[in-house]
Amino acid sequence: MKMRFSKSIIIAITIISTLGFVGCKKYLEVEPVSQYNVEQAFSDVSNATTALLGVYDELQGDNGYGIRINLYYPYDSDEAIVSGGLDNGRRGIGRYQLLLSNSELRNPFVQLYRGIEKANLCIDQIPQMTQYNNGTEAEKKELRRLHGEALTLRAQFLFELVRNWGDVPAPFTPSYKNPNLYIPQANRDSTYDRLIADLAIAKDLVPWRTEVVRNERITKGAVKAIRAKLAMFRGGFSLRNETKTMERRSDSLKYYTIARDECADLMARRDQHTLNPNYEDIWKRYLSSFQPDPFGEIIFEVGAGGGNSNSDSRMGNYNGPSVNAASRYGTGGGGILTLPNYFYSFEPIDTRRDVSITYYAIAANNNKSLRRLAELTDGKFRRDWRNPFLPGTVLNLGYNWPIIRFADVLLMFAEAENKINGSPTAAAIAAFEEVRKRAYRGNVNSIGVTPTTKDAFFNAIVNERYLEFGGEAIRKYDLIRWNLLASKIAETRTKLQQIRNFQGAYANVPQYVYWKLNGEEIQFFSPTPFTTTAVPSPTTGWTRTDWRQHLTSNTLIDNLPLDQGIARFFVPNKSELFPFDQATLDAYRGILKQNPNY
Repeated sequence: MKMRFSKSIIIAITIISTLGFVGCKKYLEVEPVSQYNVEQAFSDVSNATTALLGVYDELQGDNGYGIRINLYYPYDSDEAIVSGGLDNGRRGIGRYQLLLSNSELRNPFVQLYRGIEKANLCIDQIPQMTQYNNGTEAEKKELRRLHGEALTLRAQFLFELVRNWGDVPAPFTPSYKNPNLYIPQANRDSTYDRLIADLAIAKDLVPWRTEVVRNERITKGAVKAIRAKLAMFRGGFSLRNETKTMERRSDSLKYYTIARDECADLMARRDQHTLNPNYEDIWKRYLSSFQPDPFGEIIFEVGAGGGNSNSDSRMGNYNGPSVNAASRYGTGGGGILTLPNYFYSFEPIDTRRDVSITYYAIAANNNKSLRRLAELTDGKFRRDWRNPFLPGTVLNLGYNWPIIRFADVLLMFAEAENKINGSPTAAAIAAFEEVRKRAYRGNVNSIGVTPTTKDAFFNAIVNERYLEFGGEAIRKYDLIRWNLLASKIAETRTKLQQIRNFQGAYANVPQYVYWKLNGEEIQFFSPTPFTTTAVPSPTTGWTRTDWRQHLTSNTLIDNLPLDQGIARFFVPNKSELFPFDQATLDAYRGILKQNPNY
């Protein structure tokens, strides 16, 4: 809910300010934000810590991992879509009709660069502090930690820019030291290489999780996990400006090896991070209750708090189940719709399904009601899982955003091992099955047979990541780095048709589901309500809700009206990247080249 260390605005720092302006102003204009100069800001450990915490601030809020980057940008995919019809905002992003006037593109872009500028100043100044080499042992240790955190934060900001916009300007020095503020675009490969090298330094500067006070600051496990993630993307497919097609570089195995090794190192330190044995507990018992997970499965999370658009988050208000404003929980939810094919990707005994997906809404009297099949919502951030008596606002519930979890480490390891060796090793299979066994807790003998050939194991990884990371802003980007986004969108449309038509794997999807209230909770007429087709007419007192019937004329399939169908305007070799918005192009005055096919 609230960062467990004191948040502050960075002092004595120059910021990128004129990305917010166009016209005759320079694209970069340096303005001080406090009366302190740089030397004073980095005069001692306390002030340097304040400066570093200001870098963390740029992760947060509506233009960071409070709503836009994590809840608007990752959709539409084969997992979920943004709800509602087309607009020049979040739905335009979701439908892939990306207009250059869309402010949802511009504002996060500016904030990410503001974070880079703040990080650059810390990276530049902290190693120059007298205490960095000549202070007490405690001072030297703390300043090295700050240095490593700044390197990692810069990597995270740039990673977000690169995976959304491709070749972007990549400043590695603070603007006050840069004689040319019109920075050209950098090749994303060189940007990734620099960041991966930086994180190799950073991992030796920061402590392990258990060596410091628990808070949302970066520790060694986070650096290693993020480095592995960046290496996986460096080794994956990307839409190239030169060829205007999706390509993977010939040196990809080098980066899969980096990822594999970092993941292996983390997997050897289960005293620091491991799987929580209960999938639901990650979200309901710990994240929604603002308690630290003793297993450390969430390796790095963006802290939120303060009840405002700059420092808090909108999880549970924008997304999650729809909740009536008059209920005990307050209003919210419904901004992200989980697709019917995603619901039916889970086996009923997979404990992740009813965590990742909610099939209910909450009325003014606090009673739950069953949603129809095309109205399901994501479920990991629920307003009704939060204690309503905790402080918060209508919009801001204080939920932290998980950047990376240990389950990701296990599945990245398994994927990289398979890629490097040409088939899954015993270690890769064990890592893959560890994730599945947790999902099938209580039914581990039902996890199925793990494939042992390269292609089949890769496909199993693709599916397992699908099931494991629902609603965590991961799926679309995974599909892009595998060059599967176009085919999975097409496959999703086919599956939705099959569900509607009662075909193939979906022959047991019922036309209706019958239920009634048991107190405030839903009680189903059938013990297998979502897979039982031959339901006898129940006695009086049961409510019938359209299930498969809801898809008979649903906009998800028919694109009627044309603005509401899944990924309606997706174009391969274009939509894998966002365009640069017009105001940003104007600010760069011809230096910035637009992304392919916009």
